[in-house]
Amino acid sequence: MLRKIDNKNMGKSDLGWLKSSFHFSFSEYYDPSNINFGKLRVINDDLIQSKTGFPMHPHNDMEIVTYVINGKLTHKDSMGNSHELSRGEVQYMSAGTGVYHSEYNLGDKELRLLQIWIFPDKKDYKPNYGEYKFNWSDRENKWLHMVSSVEGNAPIKIHQDVNIYSIYLDKNSEELLILEKHRQAYLVQIEGESIINNIELKEKDALEIIEENIQIKAKENSHLLVLEMKKDI
Repeated sequence: MLRKIDNKNMGKSDLGWLKSSFHFSFSEYYDPSNINFGKLRVINDDLIQSKTGFPMHPHNDMEIVTYVINGKLTHKDSMGNSHELSRGEVQYMSAGTGVYHSEYNLGDKELRLLQIWIFPDKKDYKPNYGEYKFNWSDRENKWLHMVSSVEGNAPIKIHQDVNIYSIYLDKNSEELLILEKHRQAYLVQIEGESIINNIELKEKDALEIIEENIQIKAKENSHLLVLEMKKDI
């Protein structure tokens, strides 16, 4: 089963310094029929203007993954971490029993990122931070496995049975995604346009995939993110 989510129908916010598309209910956007997709609770596509950002604020009992699309992200947290990430790089924070962090765009150009929240498999984990500076070429015309469960084999490990992949396809290139039985996935068309099983996706659109294999063909250079997980019973 496939269901397209058009970006035009997603929640929107424009605070001037921050413009967001909300894939699921968040902040002032609330739709009781659109709270989550399996263990996936939040995907916010954020545009953060230069010299602005999110000041120190708390989180708890959530696995938080940030994927930088363009620009530079500066992260600081109450665990003593302070790092800068660029295009295609990923940071992970297990909020657990509670943590404070800030995220700023200290550069001169607009910062675009995906902020992803995933429900953990249990509460009250010890807070933890990690990051990985993937080579861009590792996702060119092939799947890059970035995030897995603790039992998985991706460089970044989270407390949930969720795998996160990225891919950057050249125009007219094709790639297959196979979903095993009782598995589902959420796909984000980050940049470019593609055709997936005869469904056309444009930039910032998304696709819910449940127990179905998909064939992706890039109509133009195409940047995608996939979150694969156990299907809800």
